[in-house]
Amino acid sequence: MERLKRLAERVWFGIAQYALKFGVVGLIGFGIDIALFNLLRLGVFGHDHALQSPIGAKAVSVSVAIVFNWIGNRYWTFREHRRKNFVLELVEYVVVSLGGMGIALLCLYISHYVLGYDTLLADNVASNVIGLGLGTLFRFALYRYWVYGHHRKDGLASAARVEEAQRTIFEEPPPRTGTVTEPTDRPSLG
Repeated sequence: MERLKRLAERVWFGIAQYALKFGVVGLIGFGIDIALFNLLRLGVFGHDHALQSPIGAKAVSVSVAIVFNWIGNRYWTFREHRRKNFVLELVEYVVVSLGGMGIALLCLYISHYVLGYDTLLADNVASNVIGLGLGTLFRFALYRYWVYGHHRKDGLASAARVEEAQRTIFEEPPPRTGTVTEPTDRPSLG
């Protein structure tokens, strides 16, 4: 029984906890992406320009969602592993996000221009169901194991920095027993 409990803890703390938080951030980003995509496709900013085309609207909506998702993942999902060099982290995050966006755009392009499914519903299914699903698997794996991987030397690795991040963003950390923590010069929020 103890072995099963340890296995469940390893699965939870190793990937499931990250996947759940990643999903919450992703769902909010997904809402931003879909809303902006459909507003642009319906011509909120006028008609007959690049932002109203399926590819133009998707590129803009995904770009806005990428920025939101980076902030959410940096400060919540992977906060213990965020990087001191946030510029390098952001560049790597954008590269991975653009790869995911490329997957969604490829699905949209094939559906709209190759297969001829050119309705708003077909565009949404191609980009926001098929493309997003495939892109999400791609992005999660690369964010978890490359951008915010445990192996990164410039991450927030010390116990004091992890606890500080947890106190400042959303939740109080569980008490640690048997570990020595570095004192912080910041007042406690709790």
